[in-house]
Amino acid sequence: MTNTQNAAMKSGYAAKRKAANIVIYVILSVMVVIWLFPIVWLVMRSFSGDNMIAPKGFFPTEWTFDNYINLFAEWDADANAWVTPDVFPYGKWLLNTFIVAVCSAVISTLIILMISYAFSRLRFKTRKTFLNLGLILGMFPGFMSMAATYNIMEIFGLKQSLVGLVIVYSAGAGLGYQVSKGFFDTIPRSLDEAAKIDGATRNQIFWIIILPLSKPIIVYTALTTFLSPWADYIFVSYFMKDNVDNYTVAVGLYNMLEPNYIANYFTRFCAGAVLIAVPITILFVIMQRFYVAGVTGGAVKG
Repeated sequence: MTNTQNAAMKSGYAAKRKAANIVIYVILSVMVVIWLFPIVWLVMRSFSGDNMIAPKGFFPTEWTFDNYINLFAEWDADANAWVTPDVFPYGKWLLNTFIVAVCSAVISTLIILMISYAFSRLRFKTRKTFLNLGLILGMFPGFMSMAATYNIMEIFGLKQSLVGLVIVYSAGAGLGYQVSKGFFDTIPRSLDEAAKIDGATRNQIFWIIILPLSKPIIVYTALTTFLSPWADYIFVSYFMKDNVDNYTVAVGLYNMLEPNYIANYFTRFCAGAVLIAVPITILFVIMQRFYVAGVTGGAVKG
């Protein structure tokens, strides 16, 4: 085969590869547009001055920040002052959501990391049984236990309370050990052995040596355990029932879409949906590299 033929083959291969890349980019671009369209539309509606559920155009005819302002305060003409909304106290719900999400994330993260480290490092008789049991229980959706959980919280006087909600979200955290255990498995055992020779206890090894090396999995676990109560609707709606003051944002926003309210609160619902998404978006942007490292098991290699 001559040099001319080789060059022609390489040129043809490069042309086919370029054409394939163009097709892939076009497909991905279309998918991105489809994925972003409802998000952009939601943001646009949150700044709309009209409260139409199905506007004629994509862009609002009148732009305003009132939808965001009215989530936290409404103008009372009789009192001539700004007052907290009575029907939909979004600020109260946002605070409830933040408290429940942060407390649940802290408690759940500690539980998951400690259980994961124990399964990764310790060898005991029932270890394999507990590992298999955790996998089996993890296959069942959590909402199957809602009725039983509600009755248990009622017995202890914690029904329809934020404390009870935190306990419920944190109690089953130990079943989410799989990813963290895989991460701890990648950390060399020689570190534990060296620390034992120096007289360190198992507790000291975990808190002083292993955890400082585990920032990616700590961030990953904290984000996932924070996101669950932050966006959950099913359990909160069942657990809180008619206790509106203890609603989280997910339940409160859904109530804005009821037939009695949707005509007057739709654009306010859009504003609330945008606000609740902002903290999660910022967290993922800031901690993305730690999150990816936690998922992929990026630890110290021996």
